Amino acid sequence: MTDQFEFTSEERERALTLYSELKEKITGSLEPDDEEKLRLHLHNIIEKNQVKRDLFGLNPIVSSLQTALLVVDEIGLRRDAVVAIMLNPSVEAGLLTIDEATTNYGISVGRILHGLLHLQELYRKNPIIDSERSNFVRQQGENFRNLLLSFAEDMRVILIMIADRVNLMRQIKDTQNIEEQIMVSEEAAYLYAPLAHKLGLYKLKSELEDLSLKYLEHDAYYHIKEKLNATKQTRDTYIKNFIGPIERKLNDAGLKFYMKGRTKSIHSIWQKMKKQKCEFEGVYDLFAIRIIIDCPVEKEKQQCWQTFAIITDMYTSNPKRMRDWLTVPKSNGYESLHITVLGPENKWVEVQIRTERMDEVAERGVAAHWRYKGVKAEGGGMDEWLNSIRQMLENADNGLEAMDTFRNELKDEEIYVFTPKGDLMRFPTGATVLDMAYYIHSKVGSTCTGARINNKAVTFRQELRSGDQVEILTSASQHPKQEWLNIVKTAHAKSKIRQAVKESKQKQALMVKEMLERKFKNRKIEQDESLMMRTIKKLGYKEASDFYRDIAEEALDIQTVIDKYQELAAQKSGTPDGTTIRSAEEFVLEEHIVPATAQNDDVLVIGQDLKGVDYQLAHCCNPIYGDQVFGFVTVSGGIKIHRCDCPNAPEMRRRFGYRIVKAKWSGKGSSQYAITLRIIGNDDLGIVNNLTSIISKDEKLVLRNINIDAHDGLFRGNLTIMINDNTRLEALIRKLRTVKGIKQIERI
Repeated sequence: MTDQFEFTSEERERALTLYSELKEKITGSLEPDDEEKLRLHLHNIIEKNQVKRDLFGLNPIVSSLQTALLVVDEIGLRRDAVVAIMLNPSVEAGLLTIDEATTNYGISVGRILHGLLHLQELYRKNPIIDSERSNFVRQQGENFRNLLLSFAEDMRVILIMIADRVNLMRQIKDTQNIEEQIMVSEEAAYLYAPLAHKLGLYKLKSELEDLSLKYLEHDAYYHIKEKLNATKQTRDTYIKNFIGPIERKLNDAGLKFYMKGRTKSIHSIWQKMKKQKCEFEGVYDLFAIRIIIDCPVEKEKQQCWQTFAIITDMYTSNPKRMRDWLTVPKSNGYESLHITVLGPENKWVEVQIRTERMDEVAERGVAAHWRYKGVKAEGGGMDEWLNSIRQMLENADNGLEAMDTFRNELKDEEIYVFTPKGDLMRFPTGATVLDMAYYIHSKVGSTCTGARINNKAVTFRQELRSGDQVEILTSASQHPKQEWLNIVKTAHAKSKIRQAVKESKQKQALMVKEMLERKFKNRKIEQDESLMMRTIKKLGYKEASDFYRDIAEEALDIQTVIDKYQELAAQKSGTPDGTTIRSAEEFVLEEHIVPATAQNDDVLVIGQDLKGVDYQLAHCCNPIYGDQVFGFVTVSGGIKIHRCDCPNAPEMRRRFGYRIVKAKWSGKGSSQYAITLRIIGNDDLGIVNNLTSIISKDEKLVLRNINIDAHDGLFRGNLTIMINDNTRLEALIRKLRTVKGIKQIERI
């Protein structure tokens, strides 16, 4: 699907139609000669057929025009972003350089193109990875880290990427490339949708979630969709009856407004069904009513609260579900009043109250917010968030760490607390006193011992709640510790703690090294660096930093270190009895030749045809050669191999889809794997002998363990067998099932 292609007549017509529509919408923002240059550029690409289709066989020129329209309509970007999107296929194909684009269209377009090209190289769906690279394990995490660093340079890059992913998700509904469709959908659900939410692009966020659910959980999606279609008429009638009296009251008050009902997204309904463990009929708040007021900026709050008072006079409200983002907007600029009232037929209805300006910010997110407030918005909420992300990226030790921390930052809810002077601070849900201390200043965080919340003394582990008044307490004797990373929630605090702990360890190690050198010198012992590293490992330390820490904390006696060092030095020069230690090169193993069948020819290919990567087989599902498997990148950076039907697989894909890597078996399948079979059957005389007889007849099978328990005429047993691959396993299971009296055999 990646060969050069010719535009079909339908694609040619579609491209020209999209271009005309796009030109009409952005004409006011174009420079005098932009239109002619873009039209000529588009014509040349179509005529020369010099670009390639993507993995799904989609035409990149048509896709770029669709994405450009999307960023105009849904996000509100204009000239620079649109031009960059239209030129991007040519830049990727090597037909246009970024310097040429910068010369023709300006520095801003060139910067966006640079970001887009950089991200495509890093985060391509099937990266061509050099098999010589030693840090493949961290590749995906590092790509993610670089992706974030790139978007931190110019926010429009990530806005375009979100729009591009929405467009891609719309186009791949009929693709035959199911494997890629699943991967694209998982990334949309676990990365792009939360990111769109954080940036205030709620409409695009909902579409990404719905389309991901459609491709990943097809049956659930269409079940809810059919239910919504079946209840649409009833729902519309209810909304009409609910808003009728409100409209009359608002008109009587002289307010200019319009109202609309909004059914909750399919993904949102599915999440409620799972959370509440109920069927579709058990989800009561299926829709929300939105009241959008037309008024000058200076009267916005007054008229929103006036509308709030009118509605709560008519219907009983639920104070626990009241959300005031009017007084304190979200960090992405979202402003609105949310109330839930008890409507007719005793049904709870969510009502959202906002102005037209607020509605545009809510629909188009951070781009619209910045257009109203300026790049550095009042309160600096989004600017602060971006700064914290930059600090986190600079101080994270690896990409996976950055990925986990970033996802923790993408919270749906925020809390607001006050300093003793009355200053307001915003934090993600779950933030602690220690987060607030580091937010004030890194020195305050590093010396924090606790706080007074509403005049009550608490530890620095205490979670903050909206409305708290917090006074931070410090002590000069306090110092940051590694375990503090488990207490804080914000990226800013985590990065500052890591930085402080790293500096502390370096100072500590330097002091201990100097002390050891003095002790060795006093004993007239010559210190050898390589022998000292051997001593550290012999004393049971994997990391030198842990060794130096224990000496500093007096958990390890220096005399023990010296004794072990001298012992190893003696072994290096010769044993006490004068016997010379033979090197490994001189050693010959006699009469214990390893049989050829013990050689491990199994090869696991991870990612894009990459072999030789260190991995471990997961104990939860015990995969063997031939099983359908996938790799899971652990927090420590290693890869664990799971069977595709592992009981933990669905949860791993749902929560950590970005850590999943492809894996498949290659080679000859000559290794021995331990597998366990659970067998249930009638407790007949000789049945166990029949089972073990079948196993013993196969010389390539080894019965390692057998455990049988008989009760009420049935026996249950576990057989642990050493076996080469799943083909031999399936053959064995078929043979065992032929034994009379066997009722059930399953692999565990």
